[in-house]
Amino acid sequence: MNDIINYADFQKLDIRMGTVISCERVEGSEKLLCIMLDVGEETPRQILSGIAKWFNPEDLVGKQVPVIINLEPRKMMGLESQGMILMADNMLEESVSLLHPQNKVPNGSVVR
Repeated sequence: MNDIINYADFQKLDIRMGTVISCERVEGSEKLLCIMLDVGEETPRQILSGIAKWFNPEDLVGKQVPVIINLEPRKMMGLESQGMILMADNMLEESVSLLHPQNKVPNGSVVR
């Protein structure tokens, strides 16, 4: 059974829509992509994601994705990750899918 969290804990998540403005493989890693996103802030946000197995970096540029922006920054491979991109994990097929809005929305739009 999944761990249950209370509604107050869920409300702490700040999930926003962002557009991938650049993406590249992280040197020395087979899993990580370094993704720069416009999430409606003054400067782009850098997020490291272990999705290199499923996505070519150039295919992600321009895509809108939901991002948790209030996670504590984390260092991986000497780089700082400033959030997390939400994806659907199909464990049966060992693949992941991007989540994206039906229509384009402004960067920084709140996900509810």
